[in-house]
Amino acid sequence: MRDGGRIEAAIGVLEQVETARRPARLALKAWSDTARYAGSGDRAFVAGLVLDALRRRRSAAWRMEQDSPRGAVLGVLALHWNWPTDRIAAAFAEAPHGPGALSAAEATRITEPRDLAGAPDAVAADLPDWLAPSFARVFGDRVRTEAEALARRAPVDLRVNTLKSDPARALRAAEALGAHPVPGLPLALRIDPPAAAERTPSVESLPEFVKGWMEVQDAGSQVAAACAGDIAGAQVLDFCAGGGGKTLALAAAMGSTGQIYAYDSDARRLADTVRRGERAGIRNLQVRTPLRPDPLKDLVGRMDFVFIDAPCSGSGAWRRHPDTKWRLTPEALARRQADQDAVLDAGLLYVRPGGRLIYVTCSVLAEENEDRVSAFLERHPEFSVQPATDDPERLPHLTAEGYLRLAPATSDTDGFFVAVLARADGRTPA
Repeated sequence: MRDGGRIEAAIGVLEQVETARRPARLALKAWSDTARYAGSGDRAFVAGLVLDALRRRRSAAWRMEQDSPRGAVLGVLALHWNWPTDRIAAAFAEAPHGPGALSAAEATRITEPRDLAGAPDAVAADLPDWLAPSFARVFGDRVRTEAEALARRAPVDLRVNTLKSDPARALRAAEALGAHPVPGLPLALRIDPPAAAERTPSVESLPEFVKGWMEVQDAGSQVAAACAGDIAGAQVLDFCAGGGGKTLALAAAMGSTGQIYAYDSDARRLADTVRRGERAGIRNLQVRTPLRPDPLKDLVGRMDFVFIDAPCSGSGAWRRHPDTKWRLTPEALARRQADQDAVLDAGLLYVRPGGRLIYVTCSVLAEENEDRVSAFLERHPEFSVQPATDDPERLPHLTAEGYLRLAPATSDTDGFFVAVLARADGRTPA
């Protein structure tokens, strides 16, 4: 495909995302299924342009003075992909597959884009208007800085599986893909984001990945799992295990001692946990499926740690899934808060006296984080907040209350929130 056809395809996918409110991955798949003529390079180009336009949807269109998918694509090509004006003009004018020649106003804006300094905060930060106050509440005068970081492409992070390898061996295996260590995280490797229109290297193609030497896991997720602390020999319940990423990190930290139980209310998601656990060589894992009656009955009041990676807006992962930013609504956020309250109340049943409940979201919104913990503590005064970490590398990211808050601009990870809640041991003080 030529540039014009690729750009026209990206604009068409973006229109589907906006008008039909389809997830970007489904809109891209629908286009790919019909574009049998498109090669792998074409698909990488279209997907990259679509996702970058969604990341920069408002700011790019505002600078082009054209609030449309076409305007957003123009802005991305000119301002973020750094295409020269003549290349953009030639691509748009390509017949018969280009999106149509540039207007005089468009040609002017490519070379003289509006200055973002005069844009409203929500526009400059690429946020829906209704979310701007929530971001201001959390980030104050750093809203634009933090939101801009959430609009960048994300790296691919790997966690070295110490049950099968070590950081030095895993690094040698992954160096061919551009992997390098992550400062402050001895078990993390990072593959930097690809250049515009290029594909991310396929980690899954590495023989060592297939052997279980490493797992794909964002550095922030690795930090969140590490907030459990020393869990060797413990009884641990991962109450919202999903695909098992944090389950595997917790199990590796336990070194095949103690017992870790993985549960999720959606049985289908646990299939990946079983498969990945086998590949990782985990021997102390029990998967408890909701398809069986009372699957956790025998664990009530017995767990040293209950890990709750709660369902959330995913606002901390907007770098990876930018379309979810525009599909989130106030009503959906309210439903997520109700889900979070429910899962916290359900999970506490399994915490033994003196045990700990670890609440995690991949959200940067206080409505899903501090507010939920505060409401939980009001309902359950037998729990109290403990500092989420004592790791010197992470201490700068602790809030005044002792919660851990990670965000791309400050921690160079996805956005995460961690609260460690200790249950009273039930003993009467002497």
